[in-house]
This record gives sequence, structure tokens and C-alpha cells, in this order.
Amino acid sequence: MRTSQPQTIYLNEYKVPAYLVDHVDLRFELFENGARVHSTMTVRRNPECVQSKAPLELDGDSLKLESVSLDGLPLDAEAYDDQGDKLVVPNVPAQFELNVVTWIEPQNNTRLEGLYKSSGMFCTQCEAEGFRSITYYPDRPDVMAMFRTRIEADKAAYPILLSNGNPVEQGELAGDRHFVTWEDPFPKPAYLFALVAGDLVEKKDTFTTCSGRAIDLRMYVEPRNAEKCDFAMDSLKRAMRWDEEVYGREYDLDIFMIVAVDDFNMGAMENKGLNIFNSSCVLASQNTATDASFQRIEAIVAHEYFHNWSGNRVTCRDWFQLSLKEGFTVFRDAQFSADMGSPTVKRIEDVTLLRTAQFAEDAGPMAHPVRPASYMEISNFYTLTIYEKGAEVVRMINHLLGDDLFRKGSDLYFERHDGQAVTTDDFVRAMEDASGRDLSQFRLWYEQAGTPVVTVADHYDEDRGVYRLDICQSVPDTPGQTGKKPQHIPFALGLLSRAGEPLPLNLSAAEQDGPQERVLELTESEQSFEFHGLSERPVPSLLRNFSAPVRVQYPWSRDQLLFLMSHDPDGFNRWDAGQRLAVDVIQSLIGAPEGAEVEPRLVGAYRNLLSDVSLDQALVAKMLLLPSEAYLVELSEQADVPAIYAARQKVLTHLAESLRDDLVGCYQRSRAEGEYQLTPQAIALRSLRNTALAWLLHIKDEQGLAFALEQYRSADNMTDRLGALRALVNSDFADEREQALRAFYEQYSDDPQVVELWFSVQASSYQAGQLPQIQTLLDHPAFDWKNPNKVRSVVGAFAGQNLAAFHKADGSGYQFLADQVCRLDDSNPQIAARLISPLTRWKKFAPHYGQQMKAALECVRGKSELSPDVYEVVLKSLSD
Repeated sequence: MRTSQPQTIYLNEYKVPAYLVDHVDLRFELFENGARVHSTMTVRRNPECVQSKAPLELDGDSLKLESVSLDGLPLDAEAYDDQGDKLVVPNVPAQFELNVVTWIEPQNNTRLEGLYKSSGMFCTQCEAEGFRSITYYPDRPDVMAMFRTRIEADKAAYPILLSNGNPVEQGELAGDRHFVTWEDPFPKPAYLFALVAGDLVEKKDTFTTCSGRAIDLRMYVEPRNAEKCDFAMDSLKRAMRWDEEVYGREYDLDIFMIVAVDDFNMGAMENKGLNIFNSSCVLASQNTATDASFQRIEAIVAHEYFHNWSGNRVTCRDWFQLSLKEGFTVFRDAQFSADMGSPTVKRIEDVTLLRTAQFAEDAGPMAHPVRPASYMEISNFYTLTIYEKGAEVVRMINHLLGDDLFRKGSDLYFERHDGQAVTTDDFVRAMEDASGRDLSQFRLWYEQAGTPVVTVADHYDEDRGVYRLDICQSVPDTPGQTGKKPQHIPFALGLLSRAGEPLPLNLSAAEQDGPQERVLELTESEQSFEFHGLSERPVPSLLRNFSAPVRVQYPWSRDQLLFLMSHDPDGFNRWDAGQRLAVDVIQSLIGAPEGAEVEPRLVGAYRNLLSDVSLDQALVAKMLLLPSEAYLVELSEQADVPAIYAARQKVLTHLAESLRDDLVGCYQRSRAEGEYQLTPQAIALRSLRNTALAWLLHIKDEQGLAFALEQYRSADNMTDRLGALRALVNSDFADEREQALRAFYEQYSDDPQVVELWFSVQASSYQAGQLPQIQTLLDHPAFDWKNPNKVRSVVGAFAGQNLAAFHKADGSGYQFLADQVCRLDDSNPQIAARLISPLTRWKKFAPHYGQQMKAALECVRGKSELSPDVYEVVLKSLSD
């Protein structure tokens, strides 16, 4: 049992730093048994600090202090206090130079924070508080300094030496060593520091900015990955051009570098001028990456590049403001991805994640506002609330202001705060000043946790030709927050006639030709809106394009949902109607008698989708997917996962059997002609084909099996090969499943990223991923506990995607996850804290399951020396 609790940090206790650092000169001596770090800081007292005689306090973690000098004079041990996690120098002048020498052991750093080794190379991850594991420093984002970094290492083992900024000096050293010095002309917080040293292949390209400057683009990868760089490089150039055209943001250094690293806790890191990527988020070829992987890589490359302005040039004052950079940048990368592909499909994908996972987070024990009020361990707050909900908050500002005023506001924000560490209030204030809008009430989106519930009732007055909407909003209580205020919600809607035609939205009898879509601004607990001049009762299309991250409650009939599914001109709402209909049907079958009938009109609706080639095929591919078990759990009061799984399987089986010939026809006409292409149209066809294939194998169709075997054999791309493999793995064709899995591994065993796909396909499958099989995967020679991607692909996929297997009635899945979390907590607490998430919402599940989940959490709580990361999650999850 943990004996000391981690400290809670509160936003309202923020104080400006007592000292500022203007310049840092770093010298790294890299060796196989460790690294010596020389840090020389130019420090001055902060004039905004009221404590004129405050001691100098520097953060540290797992450092061996070798020496401290002040203005060139060595300090005796009595002149400073080395507390391990802090270095305190009590008596310092108003301005001085401090030199600190530390020894660290990157080769033994399994937390993957600070400086560590991955596949033989040195690399860093300093966000949020990793720099303190490198040297003693005021490791907070509001201390921004200019960095000059000299790296020294063995030349044969580490020919490539990289850091932030531009290279300014290099040379040879004794003992077959060499050095390179980098200088970053822009001040930055320590979390943006980066270093890489290794034997890497360099891929080069160039980009010419809108002002005519030539930027040197470089990617560094291990030699085996040299052929997987082209797509990421092209994505980078598209992102650079897009950011110039849409936001007016030009790149500011002479060089932009990307490095791919196998062992990485996150997806990527936006270090100034030197982005470090998880290999799975940047390396791709048509033979090793799926369409989804390509799209994900394009989005992540863009996201990290966009941070150069929304995160680096303007950064956050403190970690409570994390969404200032992350929410804004996720919104920007979503805009970019929509422009590169299908805007409707992109919106569907984003909202699916939001409603399934972020809404669950909002309703769970770790619920927090977009700008949290407190935390114990900041690593636990790199959440969907900060990123995805934060992006939705920015999207709503864009909705309220319009594109032109939003662009004016972002220009003002960058101009006003360039080179500063600021807050979400500063961002909103720039939007207010640029637009003239008062966003005072809107700020509640940053302050209140929880997902607002918008309840809609309607009334049609046939005599007056008036249709009225009565709209109520409320925000549920969350841990530490009750009695919440109404929020400012942009609520987009349209009305349709019985013939499916859009109707004018006239808000008064005097108005004649109103728009066919309006954005209502909800600001009160209860509001009513009247629409005039309507000769028939309309069908409402509510919250179009998901204009706000809220739950809408309206008594749609199945007739209305079928109608919207076929006629709504808003592509997102057409998809949403299909999802709501499928949810209603599946929920009606949960716990129903064996012979309960599946809604007969569902087959006709799906047959229309399959046969209508005039529809956007990318949208059709999304509409064919039934709501996930995770989403159905989120919609449940007391979730019984096996019952949910059985009901969903019954609907899927009924649809697949009834539409068998339609699925065969869809599969055959969706076959690709010619060479592989990564266009929205080609991606849509592959998605349709693989969905049809999966449904055919679900009902153990022999022709479907022949399709799958031939597709696996002849596929010229990973999307189709993995689609065939996944269909086989999720089928009852046991022999063919095992043969395909063996063949796949034999073909790709030398490629770590593809092996991760192989792991996850099995771990996420009910047929192939029962607990004994998961244990077998953990014993596989390709599995590595030190590699976060491998852990996520097995343990994470089992607990997060294979819900029916994880939620076995005997509770074995829960105890398994608790055991793995305890094992990982000693080596990589960040990953351990993220993996435990499926257990945290034990109150959401039926008592038999919930109590066993709680017992597993209590087992984790009983572990000795529990990390602050896991301790915070378990404490809040078990709290009443």
C-alpha cells in the first residue's frame, strides 16, 4: 500500500515563476553506460514576482548531481540543497549564470520520459515534465528560454546528432567521437526540447514558403524503414501549404525534421523544428499500412506541424491550459483532414470517438473541465476531454463567429501573443476583440465538466402554420461540480417536408424566405423557437453536423428515423439517423425472448444503402457499420455486456442473412480496377468491400470464404489483406483463421508495425481473443513489455475493444487487466494509468460485473509503491 499521497495542484494557486531563464547552453556527453549533461543557464529574477528574496528552485527527477557553479564559482554542498526532486539555491543575486552538471542513465529509462534509448538510439520526450529527468531546471511552460545544444557521441554508433533549431557548428573529437551544435532562435519552454542521436537513414526534400523561402525537410528513420517515408513527407508539405493558405502561418526556421521512434508513449511530439514520432504514426507504405493508417498519419503529421504556431510560438502558461494548444490544434488538423478527404466522413469519425469515449470520460470518475481546476499527475490529463472536446469548443467559436471573423480572431491571437505563454481566456478574448461578440457565457465550456443534455419537444399548430420547438438544457453533476449553469450552445437544425424537401426557417410571420438551415443560440435553461409559414408538420433534423458536443433527447419514431436516413440533406444527420435506428432496434432486443423479431424495415433501409450507387460511397460505408458495443455500453444505465453483445450479434446476423445476395453484389462491384490508389473514392470502395466481406463471413457463407481467401492471396495493399484476415479471424472458419494468421506472421515478422496489427486483430476478436489466447500472445517472442505499441496492441485491444471477452461473468478479464497494470506501473506508469481506464467506470455496469471491476481496482490500490499516475486514477475511481 502506498504510504504517501501525491500532491494535488490547483489552478487557483498559480504563481508566476520567481526566476526567468533567458538562455540555456546544454552540452551532452553520450556514452553507452550513461550521459553527462552540462547545463549553463542565464537567470534573472522575475520582476512580476512579489517575493524579492525567493530562493532559486529547480525541478529534478532521478538525477545524480555532480556539481553546481554560480557565476563561474563552484558551490559547496552547504550552499545548496539537493532534495532529489528539487535543487534549491537559497542565496542568489538578481541576475546570474548557473552551471549544473548531472549524470543520467538513458539506457535504463523504461518510463520513456526525458532522455532514453529506443532501438539503440538516444531520444527524448519532455512533455509534460520530462526535462527534469535530464537536468535540474524550472520545468514549467511559462519559463521560456533560448536553447543552444551541443551533442557529443561516438561517431560510428551515432553518426546523426539532432536537436532543436538550426545546426551552427560540428566537428571531430578525440576517441573517434564527434559533435554537432544546434541553436534555436526562438524562446521555448523546456517541454519542447528535443535530442536524437543514432545510426539513421536521412530522407530529404524541400518546401518553398509563400514568401519564397526554401525550407530543408528531413526525415530520419532506421534503415529498415527507408521506404516508408514518402507519404509522411508529402503530408508534411500539404500541411505546410494548407496552414499558409487557411491561417496565414509560414514556417519560421530553415529546417524541419521528423524522427521515427519505435518506443514512444504518445503518438508524436511537436518539439520545435524536431518532431519525434511514434513509428506507427509516421511510417507507411501500401504493403504495410491500411487506408486508416495513411489517414491517421496525414492527420498526426499535420497536427504536430500546426503546433509550430498553436503551441510553440504561442504556448500555454501552465498545464491547466493544455487545451489551449491541443484543442485548437486538433480543430486545425480536423479542418485539414476534412479538406484533404470527405468532410462528412471526417465529421462522422470524430463524433463517433467523441460520443463513444469522450462522453464516457465526461460521465466517469476522472471527469474534468476542458480547463481542469486541479490534478495530481499531469500525464493523466492528456485526455479526450482536453483534445477532442477542446477541439469541439473551438469549433463552436468558429460556428458562432463564422469563418472570416474566426480567422480574424486567430490572426489577432497569434500577433498579440507571439513568444508568450498564455491562457484559454487570452484565446477567447482575442476572438471577442476581433469579432465584437461577447463570449462571457461561452467560457463555461472551459470551466464546467460533463456533457450537456439538450431535450427537445415540438408542437405543430395547423391553424396558424406554426411549428414550435421547446428546448431545455442541463449539465449533469460530475465529481466536484454540482448545480451547473446553462451554457452557450450553437444548435444547428433544418426542417423537412413529407416529400423530403428542405423547408424555409422563418422565425416570424413577416419573414418569407428564411434560410433552410439555422444555428439557434441556446443560452438559457429553457427556450422556445417558432417557425412560421408551414403548411404541414415537418420532420426536424436536429444538431446538424453535430454543431455542439451535447446529447440530444427527442422522441424520434422509427418512421422518422427511416425517413431522415433516406432524405436528410445533411450527410452527418443521415448517418446519425441510421445509428439511432440501429441503437433502438438493438436495445429492444437486449434481454428479449429468444424468438424476438428484428425490426423488419431495417433490412429494407440497409438494402437501399447497398443498392444506391448514386450516394456518396464513403458515407454508405460508414452507414453500414452498426453502432459499436462500446457506444451501446455508453448509452446503457446498467450495462450487461454479454447481453448487449448477443443483441448486436442477432441484428448483424439477421441483416447479413437477409442481405446475403446484396452483399455479394456489393463486394463484386466494389473490386478495385488497376493499381492501388489512395483517393477518397478508392478508400470508400475498399471500405465497402471489406464490410460486405466481414458480414458474409459472419454468417459462415462459403462464397464469402472463397472471396476472403482469394482477396488475402492477391491483395496488393495492406487494407485488403488485413480486411480479409480480420474477416477470417472474426468468423467461425477456425482452420482458415489459423492458417491465415500463421501466413500473415510469417510474411511480416520482420516489420514491428505490421506485427502490432497482427497482435491487435487477434486481441480485439471474440473468436480469437479469449483470455487464454491473450496469455499466449503475451508469451509470443515478438511481444515486448518495454514497447508501448505492443502493450496497447494486446492488453489495450483486449480490454478496450474485445468487450464481450473482457467482461466475462467470472471476472477473469478484470483481474488480468489489474495484474498487467501492476506489472507496468513499476516500469512505465504513464502506460499503466491509461490501460486501467476500462475498470474505472465500474458503477456503469450491472452489479455482478461492477463489483468485480471494483475488486480489481482495489487489488491495484493495494500494490506497494503505486505510482502517482495510477494512484490518482484508482483513488478517484473508488471514491464515492
